[in-house]
Amino acid sequence: MAQEVCVVLNTAEREQLAAIVADRNRPRKHVERARIVLASADRGSAQQVAQSLGVSRPTVWRWQQRFAETGVEGLLRDKTRKPGKAPLAAETTARVVALTCTEPPHQATHWTGRAMAKTTGISPSSVQRIWRAHHLQPHRLRTFKRSRDPSFAAKLTDIVGLCACPRAGPRPDPWVDPPAHAVVLSLDEKSQIQALDRTQPGLPIKPGRCQTMTHDYKRHGTTTLFAALSVLDGTVIGRCMQRHRHEEFIRFLNTINAELPAGKTVHVILDNYAAHKHPAVLAWLARHKRFFFHFTPTSCSWLNAVERYFAKLSKQRLQRGVFRSVVELETVINRFIEETNQAPKPFVWTADRVKSSPPSGAGTKS
Repeated sequence: MAQEVCVVLNTAEREQLAAIVADRNRPRKHVERARIVLASADRGSAQQVAQSLGVSRPTVWRWQQRFAETGVEGLLRDKTRKPGKAPLAAETTARVVALTCTEPPHQATHWTGRAMAKTTGISPSSVQRIWRAHHLQPHRLRTFKRSRDPSFAAKLTDIVGLCACPRAGPRPDPWVDPPAHAVVLSLDEKSQIQALDRTQPGLPIKPGRCQTMTHDYKRHGTTTLFAALSVLDGTVIGRCMQRHRHEEFIRFLNTINAELPAGKTVHVILDNYAAHKHPAVLAWLARHKRFFFHFTPTSCSWLNAVERYFAKLSKQRLQRGVFRSVVELETVINRFIEETNQAPKPFVWTADRVKSSPPSGAGTKS
């Protein structure tokens, strides 16, 4: 592309180019082109001009030639280019959107970009652009669970009232007023926690490489964590046991009864697990008058705040842990409970009344 163009400027052209360079509101590309022409007019070679301005030699040749053909005005506009691909017809876009909202052919459960492109005769990238413009994501699936508990609304109101933070001050609506001078516990079991040991030691994280861990493992037994989360301050009473029958549940209730201050009323939020409603448990409840059970609606254990504590335990300590025995696993769990109790943080209920009051018998989980 080497060209031999001799750039000669008259006084008017030089003043016009100098004004372009000095104008701070000009586009950068216009300033760069004017500098190329001015440097070329000083009899510098294309190599010298390119090095001084930090551009390539073909760029210098291009704008020397453009100035020779069209003058200063040619530097301020780009050449017209050939039109690109014609935009997709509105009918094609509408067809892609309509097909996406229907079942795909053959045995597929949802549309893929390539399947849609093959069906409509356009490219996969065009399909992706249409989906992005219309907020369609056929690869995603949102799950839900509808509670069939006939007392859903009443139980939900009861639990939200218990979980409302008393430190926020009195509420104008008694629907979210927690009981005064009482202990509210969110109780559940995390059963079948496995003591897993990896078949080979992994490598630690380092710059440019993530931590490694073998996908296969060795089992060394299981344990069950009984935990009661205080809704007020976030402290946890926890105890690991080998099984999770009603006998272990009663032993954990005795632990709670021994640790809590005497004379305090205790409201316990728990799910509908059979061990929680065993006759022996109900008999224990009749003997301990200060304990009151509040059951979540069926299929709605997500209302129980302690589930978030279990998720935190799993994510921060169990998923990447290596445990060579059940004793080692239980030691780690107990140490985690001790550390979180040193700086507890309660899970504050933030849903408003409208969002947390679906019609009776309706409840969803995403």
